[in-house]
Amino acid sequence: MSNQIETSFQVQLDNRDRATAFARVILAFPVFIFVSSFSIETFFNDNMLQTYGLVVLPVVLALLFRGVYPSYALTFNKALFALVNRVWAYIALLTDEYPSIEDNGVVRITYPEIDGGKTLSRGLPLVKWLLAIPLYIVGIVYSIYGFIMLILAWLNIIFTGTMPETAADVIVRVSQFWNRIYGYAVILVTDEYPSFSL
Repeated sequence: MSNQIETSFQVQLDNRDRATAFARVILAFPVFIFVSSFSIETFFNDNMLQTYGLVVLPVVLALLFRGVYPSYALTFNKALFALVNRVWAYIALLTDEYPSIEDNGVVRITYPEIDGGKTLSRGLPLVKWLLAIPLYIVGIVYSIYGFIMLILAWLNIIFTGTMPETAADVIVRVSQFWNRIYGYAVILVTDEYPSFSL
């Protein structure tokens, strides 16, 4: 088993709904409001880091002082992170299935084993955000590439009703890259530094 978050998306390439693809962001607005209701915006250094309502500070304190990742915080973070990814899969045109607020098969996230905090460093959570800065920079470049592919996929879906496999692959890989960063620097489920590759 990997020591990183592994994410898989159920991608729909054919028979796409052109009407919903045209106004996807508007259609996703209600569920986006639902996800946002969990979040008291947490920013670090002029809006660089947003936690989307994930429980972060209590986890850092628990790891630092007790050496344990609280199970209730882990359960909440897993559920909310899966919800955020389902919303993203819908907005990023990976599926036409409207994002469910309950778990479904569109997104599957596998987490590394956390054995009562024994496999996690006690002090590393204090500096992971700093160590992840090079990953953020590379992630921004990947995101620009992914955004270009998203626009091409959007146009292709509107005109032909299909999503190019290449565009879907890039969007999925960029999403997986950012999920690995979040697993390392925000959710704190691993101490293994994520790879820079897509």
